[in-house]
Amino acid sequence: MAAADLHTDGLVYVSMAQLRRLELPARQLSFSGRQAHSSLLAGQHQSRLRGRGLNFEELRRYQPGDDLRHLDWRTSLRQGKPYVRSYSEERDRPVQVLLDQRMNMFFGSCYSFKSSTAAELAALCAWMALQAGDRVGGLVFSDQQIQRIAPLRSRARVEQLCATIVRHNQALAADNPDIDSSAHLNRVLSECRQQAGHDQLICIISDFAGANAQTLQLLRELNAHNDVLALQVYDPLALNLPKTGHWRVTQGELQLELAIGRRQVHRPLSELFQGRLRDVAELLRRSQIPMLPISTGEPALTQLRFELGKLGGRQR
Repeated sequence: MAAADLHTDGLVYVSMAQLRRLELPARQLSFSGRQAHSSLLAGQHQSRLRGRGLNFEELRRYQPGDDLRHLDWRTSLRQGKPYVRSYSEERDRPVQVLLDQRMNMFFGSCYSFKSSTAAELAALCAWMALQAGDRVGGLVFSDQQIQRIAPLRSRARVEQLCATIVRHNQALAADNPDIDSSAHLNRVLSECRQQAGHDQLICIISDFAGANAQTLQLLRELNAHNDVLALQVYDPLALNLPKTGHWRVTQGELQLELAIGRRQVHRPLSELFQGRLRDVAELLRRSQIPMLPISTGEPALTQLRFELGKLGGRQR
């Protein structure tokens, strides 16, 4: 693939035009769609999003058909008649998109790179939120930077977020310095926890490299007062490692060729990759947040539509 093509094909690097084009298909998606009942990865579960928060409107007399869960017992006992608390759904809510653009995401074996798939997912989530009338912001992070975009309900804010995504995405390169950023995911989650407050929708798009016990605790704390959705981006190679050929792996400066056809090489590599996926899926299951597995082997839009349940039972 020629270097000049990398910024236009959308598979290795994304462009601003590419992320803008996702606005139209995002109108057909909704965060309230049913979750898929099956998954490519073990660990999928049926947690659901809470939805928007409720604002207290008034205290009024009970009317037939009112939800008995909204009875105000103290007022009812004091007045000698049943009273209910009336609520209205919040018109908008902040939606935070947390996007991983670390070097561990700069990989792909068949259709696209994890970094570009994740970038498209982030843009789709942002356009979906704007379409629903919500405020959109987020945190885009690389190995060395965390850039925050404060939530705002405007097209300009979504475009600002997309421009930030493109900038981080196009900064990735095979010869970037090797930096241990395994703790960066937890730093981003911690920063989001401090800012999020409550009743927000938080979409975390990552391969979750470096996830550990602290990650689990941070996810639980975020999920206690917010809706949290995890989109785990993975490469199909992790599930089905080829049994023949040679692999050339590099961290930028050093290169190593692996004969993956040899059993003593293939078996430990396969167990390592599959084990990591299982560990992340189990961690997300224990956090009790919905997890959508997204492969780099197919278009991100197609998979997100399926995982959000927009294709319905016809394709299940």
